[in-house]
Amino acid sequence: MVRLLGNPVILRAAMVLFAAGCAFLLAIWLIISLRKKIAAEADLGSDAPRSLDALPLHLYNTVIQQLKQQKHELQLQNQAEQRKSRTTENFSQAVLSNLSSGVVVFGTNGLVKQANPAAKEILGFSSPSSMSAEDIFRGAEVSSSSSDDSPGRVTEEVHAVLREGSKCRQFEADYVSPTGKKHRIAVTVSPVPAIDGSLLGVACLISDRSEFERIRQQQQLQGEISAEMALELRTSLATISGYAQQLARNRDPELAPELAADIAGEASRLDHHIGGFLAAKHAAAGK
Repeated sequence: MVRLLGNPVILRAAMVLFAAGCAFLLAIWLIISLRKKIAAEADLGSDAPRSLDALPLHLYNTVIQQLKQQKHELQLQNQAEQRKSRTTENFSQAVLSNLSSGVVVFGTNGLVKQANPAAKEILGFSSPSSMSAEDIFRGAEVSSSSSDDSPGRVTEEVHAVLREGSKCRQFEADYVSPTGKKHRIAVTVSPVPAIDGSLLGVACLISDRSEFERIRQQQQLQGEISAEMALELRTSLATISGYAQQLARNRDPELAPELAADIAGEASRLDHHIGGFLAAKHAAAGK
């Protein structure tokens, strides 16, 4: 065997055979590795289309869920705003309904948009909606005004604020209702601005001053009566005093009874006037 390996030809042949064997084994390993790589790429290629198909569906479901959530939140917000709006409207309506002063709101077209119960009672209209200022006030004259302009008609004051949109007007007027009942009313006409500054209309605050006017006139009359009564009282006292002085100086026994009778008559007349004045004052106080 040693002699065979010592032969150069045999040695060269053995080396060639060994190299060929190594090359064969290396080729087999490369083929196996290549087949595994191809199989792995084939598996990856078959899974890729399924992932690409599943991805848009997943996104679609996510977007749908988000849209549903946003819609639900918007519905809740809208319901909250509606409840808040209804609460504010009910509160405003309750305030207007319980005001003792009348409130009439005219739109930009000059027609009534809203009127509270007090305004209906003062003006004498059961439903003044869509009526114009001319239909309601019917030529009522302004008797006194806080503005620089000379007093005119109530309708002119309303239309002036509608034109100007900023100036508030206050005045008093003698108003006669459709049933013929007379009222002394105090009116404040104010513009109603929108959020952006535009004019929504005008609001008329109406107070019935008829009772105050009646009390003022009654107090004035009572003052005149009191002054007249005071003058009459002083006159009667002066007359009684004169009779008493005459009686004190007189020595005529026949004239003394006459002077005493005059004093008693004047005192009786004075008592009658004072009693009537006190009774009238008590009756006025009872009203």
